[in-house]
Amino acid sequence: MHIDAIDPKKTAMIVVDMQNDFVASGAAMETPAARYIVPQLAKALRICREAGIKIIYTAHVHRSDGCDMGLFDDMHPPIANREALVDGTPGVEIYPELAPAAGEHVIKKHRYSGFFGTDLDIILREWGIDTVIISGTTTENCCQATARDAMFRNYQVVFLSDATATYDYPDRGFGAMPAADVHHAMLVILAASTDHVMSVQDMRKRILSRDNSVAAGVKRQID
Repeated sequence: MHIDAIDPKKTAMIVVDMQNDFVASGAAMETPAARYIVPQLAKALRICREAGIKIIYTAHVHRSDGCDMGLFDDMHPPIANREALVDGTPGVEIYPELAPAAGEHVIKKHRYSGFFGTDLDIILREWGIDTVIISGTTTENCCQATARDAMFRNYQVVFLSDATATYDYPDRGFGAMPAADVHHAMLVILAASTDHVMSVQDMRKRILSRDNSVAAGVKRQID
């Protein structure tokens, strides 16, 4: 997939799971690299908002009684023990530095993909969206699953290489893998099979190439 230019009127940015339980220091499911990308993701949000691109967030949550948990309790002890991602707790709120602006929606989801069992697709189609920009955490799970499901639904997908992040993987029989390697491998795979992987700066250039009047406004805002 190759995207030469991004039409703000037909594009939405999806911020995937940048919640306190993943981003905050000391959180039960802390992903340090997700905290590291907060300034870059905040920059991407400013660019998109100034250009008129709609923003929508996802938040991975589960009810306190576990009725929507599925198999996550087998894979993630903090979820099984109700230490993280419990709906209605501060941990599932969006990290304060990336908080939604007035009128921006947060989609609650119970699986990796922002499309699975949610009304995300309904909202995007109501807005007339044909392109989505994926950011957030984690690269290979919720971001990848949301990007893939978007492509399956015929959306063009921009995947932000420097506004997505993941964590170190322990050895579970096939060797350990540091976060940087997981992230890099996923970007290579997605670029070949699913979407156009690009940096925030490259995204900015492609938005600006569509409308010089927008370019001037964004440049003043970001500079």
